[in-house]
Amino acid sequence: MTIATDSPQEYDGGLLPATARALMHRLAVEQSRGRAPSVVGGVVRDGALVWSGSRSMIDGHAPDTDIQYRIGSLTKSFVAVLVMRLRDEGRLALTDPLEQHLPGTSVGGVTIGQLLAHTSGIASETPSPWWERTPGDLRPEVADVLGAAPVKHPAGRRHHYSNPGFALLGAVVARLRGKPWDVVLQEEVLDPLGMSRTSLQPRPPAAGGFAVHPWADVMVPEAVQQTGVMAPAGELWSTVADLARWAAFLARGQEGVLAAATVADMREPAAPGDASAPDAGYGLGIQILRHRGRTLIGHTGSMPGFLATVWVSIEDRLGAITLANCTSGPSVSTLAAELLAITADAEPVFPEPWRPADSLDPALLELAGPWYWGTNSYGLRVRASGDLDLGPLTGQGRGTRFHVEPDGTWTGREGYYAGETLRVVRRPDGTLSHLDLGSFVFTRAPYDPNAPVPGGFPGWS
Repeated sequence: MTIATDSPQEYDGGLLPATARALMHRLAVEQSRGRAPSVVGGVVRDGALVWSGSRSMIDGHAPDTDIQYRIGSLTKSFVAVLVMRLRDEGRLALTDPLEQHLPGTSVGGVTIGQLLAHTSGIASETPSPWWERTPGDLRPEVADVLGAAPVKHPAGRRHHYSNPGFALLGAVVARLRGKPWDVVLQEEVLDPLGMSRTSLQPRPPAAGGFAVHPWADVMVPEAVQQTGVMAPAGELWSTVADLARWAAFLARGQEGVLAAATVADMREPAAPGDASAPDAGYGLGIQILRHRGRTLIGHTGSMPGFLATVWVSIEDRLGAITLANCTSGPSVSTLAAELLAITADAEPVFPEPWRPADSLDPALLELAGPWYWGTNSYGLRVRASGDLDLGPLTGQGRGTRFHVEPDGTWTGREGYYAGETLRVVRRPDGTLSHLDLGSFVFTRAPYDPNAPVPGGFPGWS
């Protein structure tokens, strides 16, 4: 693919020229304003890389989508996928204590799920010296990442980002698989996804990392350290082309790697909110961001000399990637979010065409229409898929989509009723009586006297 530099490019099956120019302009502004040696970005639509652009400090030179950059904490989302694969295989549960799979640490009571969501209460960093700038040989054993007092908060009480926590998860993967975590990653994730340019150590062509002076237009190279047991927290290198594949995977999963339903589980908020960052959240190894009314999922990353971000909007069927080779300066997280927003606003996604169901069970059609919870009015719509949508007709109220189960009940998929069971209750003669939703009774008329409303009701005069 041709890379846009100082002028917009149009790609086969790609974006409109005006959209491409707006994207290139936004990237160029960030490289200049952030004083970055280079910035490279990409936009993914429906699983394919449809635009890429880059800007560097060298006239006439621009990195392409095959240049490796260090991606820092984006590594955590890869490790999380390895853990979720073990979960799906029944090798571990998210409620399992760490001690069950990695004996001998001083934090064995925290759970696998708490480590994934950064709610374990473990310290953010290792004991001195700072692990990102020192050789991993200083921490030869996984226990060396914890120190004498690793617990900073009660487990499960708050989100407290922990790099050592993901070192522990990498060690769990290695122990259960019987081989290094990065070998497992290569075999189980990178190879099946075709991510041949993602690796633990840089492979040419790879960008060099730099520190840019905050008060002067000068820069010096940053040293690249191999971080040893801390590698699962931020060691990987990758490219825009490979991360486009990763963005597509985070949107829809891939059979043989991780099912779409499991990836969807990872995207769900799993950590309490933080009042200092109301637009940010965290799932299971996945960051969540609200930006311009959109929910974005993915991860940011930084290591000395490098910055990285991948954001995905499921609703817009879009993803964006940004990489830079400097320790600080450009806001690549904001840049990726805005590349995605520019594309979504300029070229909004077309909805799937409405199509009627080939056939629907008459018993389902009998459920369609108005229902009442007490005096609150609701509407139930039957979808072509056989799913049910239940939502308030007026005012405020709780609604959700229900998915049919093999036993004929329906399970809520979102909101207040997520995971709750909807049952159809019939009278002895087979006629429809009411709906039972977690003990809430929905009737065809407000406080229907012919339905068993809890607590009784005197009737309408």
